[in-house]
Amino acid sequence: MNDRIVDVDWVANRLDAPDVVVVDVRDAWEYGGIGHVPGAVNVPFDTFRAEEHGAAEAGMLPGAAVFADIAETAGIDPDDRVVAYDDTHGVFGARFLVTAELYGHDPAKIHLLDGDYSVWNQSHPTTTDEPEPTTDDPEPATDEGDAVGGPAYPAAFRTDGPLIGRETMAAAVDEPDTTVVDTREEWEYEEGHIPGAVRLDWRELVDTDARTIRPEAELRSLLESRKISADHRIVLYCNTARRISHTYTVLRALDYPEIAFYEGSLTEWEREGGALETGL
Repeated sequence: MNDRIVDVDWVANRLDAPDVVVVDVRDAWEYGGIGHVPGAVNVPFDTFRAEEHGAAEAGMLPGAAVFADIAETAGIDPDDRVVAYDDTHGVFGARFLVTAELYGHDPAKIHLLDGDYSVWNQSHPTTTDEPEPTTDDPEPATDEGDAVGGPAYPAAFRTDGPLIGRETMAAAVDEPDTTVVDTREEWEYEEGHIPGAVRLDWRELVDTDARTIRPEAELRSLLESRKISADHRIVLYCNTARRISHTYTVLRALDYPEIAFYEGSLTEWEREGGALETGL
């Protein structure tokens, strides 16, 4: 796998690097009370999640202006490498990274900690000290493009990114070279899924005992068994685009070349009258 997903030693060796920002997306009480990776900044999940579906550009995205403020407060510069983690097998950390990518952060500079805080805590020191986030000297703002927010982090929603809307999702159902993947639990899939979707619970990609991503050979075997091929365009959905963030990150780490991210997911699909299939 490439370095979209990195292990604890990779992170430990870069904690003092000026261009690396480690982001802890757990609740503030966990970050401050239980402890965190030294130097990590706290950006709780709820702060980069819209309060209602469709409030910003799509789905549960917070909006470019909100994300710009978050990045600046956290001390994230546009050229920084960003490493995110949580304590839930990486699903919330992955959501932060996908959000950053959708607002213009270089995909080559975003990394998910393999495992989570519990894995780090088993072998590396932690702290309750809070760092003082810093950013590069701001540059004058310009009127070019759709950039918004302060000059230190000019977030802009990527219209050319992996996110797709409902019409594109609907068309994908009938495309022979596209595989639609439902990343929810089996019972959810059985109750109703987008027609033709392949079932792949995001947690199947995780070794729940080790709390890390399963070995690459196991991942590729699993994906092959579900006919989720890198030769196809992969379209991911869940209910509110949280769980697909993790699957998206894993497939990117495996160098799947074409992955679409249906941010509206089943919440929007059902609201707009999209057809559902039931059963396995």
